[in-house]
Amino acid sequence: MVASSEREMIQQLRIEKEIYISAPIDIAFAATLEELAGDNQLPDGTPMPLVLEAWPGGRWFRDLGDNTGHLWGHVQVNKPPKVLEICGPLFMSYPCANHIQYRFTPDGIGTKLSFLHRAIGDFPDEHREGAVIGWTHILDRIKSHAESLK
Repeated sequence: MVASSEREMIQQLRIEKEIYISAPIDIAFAATLEELAGDNQLPDGTPMPLVLEAWPGGRWFRDLGDNTGHLWGHVQVNKPPKVLEICGPLFMSYPCANHIQYRFTPDGIGTKLSFLHRAIGDFPDEHREGAVIGWTHILDRIKSHAESLK
């Protein structure tokens, strides 16, 4: 039985961002896959070794070596070079559900990337600000990486 003094902790999060990438759609999509794995890093430069198995049901996880780490999610949709969706706990180590979507649309000689992160669960308010900072950093890295490949 839950004590009557406990308050409900269910939170919702919605982050939407659009960026223009001066690179063709196939390069923008490939750069996204590369940034979500391999050489990923936190905004402060700390390496974030992530692995992305880019197929439906594939895992996205933080690899700490020696069979340790954190499951971030599973690929829900992979339709190169137009859509990538991942669902799972992401960086949250408490009861929650997350869904992120990367949608790519050709726009002139470049690509419009529409990003959406939705979450519901028992997570602290400070994760809202941290999530915005983190996703902005990742999107900036995707843009920079894609534009360096064109």
